[in-house]
Amino acid sequence: MSGRSQELGGSTRPAATTLHKHPLVLSPASLLRRLLAGCIRGARLSVRLPDGETLHFGEGDLRAELVIHRRSALRRILQDPEYELGETYMDGGWDPGQGGLRNLLRVLMSSFTEAPPHGLGRVILPLVKLVQEGNRIGRARRNVAHHYDLDESLFRTFLDEGMFYSCAYFEREDMSLEAAQQAKCRHIMRKLQPKPGERILDIGSGWGGLAIYLAEHADVEVDGLTLSKEQLRVAEAEAARRGVSDRVHFHLRDYREHTGQYDRIVSVGMFEHVGEPNYSAFFGQVESLLAPHGVALLHTIGANNEAGATNAWIREHIFPGGFIPGLSQISREVERTGLMQTDVEILRLHYAWTLAEWYRRFQAHRVEIAERMGERFCRMWEFYLAVSEGSFLWRDLVVFHIQLSRAHGAVPTTRDYLYADRER
Repeated sequence: MSGRSQELGGSTRPAATTLHKHPLVLSPASLLRRLLAGCIRGARLSVRLPDGETLHFGEGDLRAELVIHRRSALRRILQDPEYELGETYMDGGWDPGQGGLRNLLRVLMSSFTEAPPHGLGRVILPLVKLVQEGNRIGRARRNVAHHYDLDESLFRTFLDEGMFYSCAYFEREDMSLEAAQQAKCRHIMRKLQPKPGERILDIGSGWGGLAIYLAEHADVEVDGLTLSKEQLRVAEAEAARRGVSDRVHFHLRDYREHTGQYDRIVSVGMFEHVGEPNYSAFFGQVESLLAPHGVALLHTIGANNEAGATNAWIREHIFPGGFIPGLSQISREVERTGLMQTDVEILRLHYAWTLAEWYRRFQAHRVEIAERMGERFCRMWEFYLAVSEGSFLWRDLVVFHIQLSRAHGAVPTTRDYLYADRER
């Protein structure tokens, strides 16, 4: 998603080292040739330089084009690719050319199965880097506001009707986004096994869709926690519109400040913002809030290999304070509590399909979004969606579903209950 703290708008990026490893007499174009020669596999990449020269790398039916408009953009990418590929795209320093942005990232990311030690290959590093964020309560609020307090209308342009801003669950790859998000809610509800009248806590309740779904389909009471004032406003309005305000209550509150006891606890797409130093506090709080025979479910982006913070560009512009956990990190912290892991499921490719649909819908509204928020914002957002999709397709990002309880008998002993009478 280098061990430094990066505040929004800051300029304390790691010192660039790429060019120091090569003779200074090499021009950026010569350095680019040296770095990409032999690296592009199963595809053809054309790089058009500002002086009109076009370089060709690789062979194959899959084609992509990188059109560099300014020499300064090429120089910046070569000096600090992890950060500057996205930054120079936002600045208009380059465009994807024929085939589009997603195709270009596909060629680059699929060509570099792991990052070379230096050079342009580092451009396509996974969205995970080793850095830790403290994410104290005040910082957590600022980080959430940076992303989630953007205008509601922006999210309505590319999310489904229920405003679910997290990975959908595709029971079939050809499902619509709306159907896949409802399938995600069903899957989560079945893992929680709620009974009518029980109390459920939704940590990181987003725009309110899951809390409302559980109230409507399981006849339960739900408390939702969010740090976004905009999400709180929208969620409360939707609960009132759907007639469940008496059973669903949303709170502008950090999970560490909440008290009470709940039969079920769920957290979807929030754990990525907790920060590794706070894992112990998070699971300790889940344990203290969960009833003796309760069930909890954690739905989070995770890394199959190397865990770490979001990369410098994502951290600055999209998710300040983000950290992508590994399964071993989560398990280690759970083992220090009185909780037990009763089921672990790895959702592969589901988020890539979700992001691809978000990208398509965003592009369908791009003109109107640019008129309202500017071209630079649109380039930032489409790069974020495209490179995130690629990280689930060609890197090690997945989604973990970790079911927790405090007693063996809290959930069935086989998975049959998850798939019986599946709705189609």
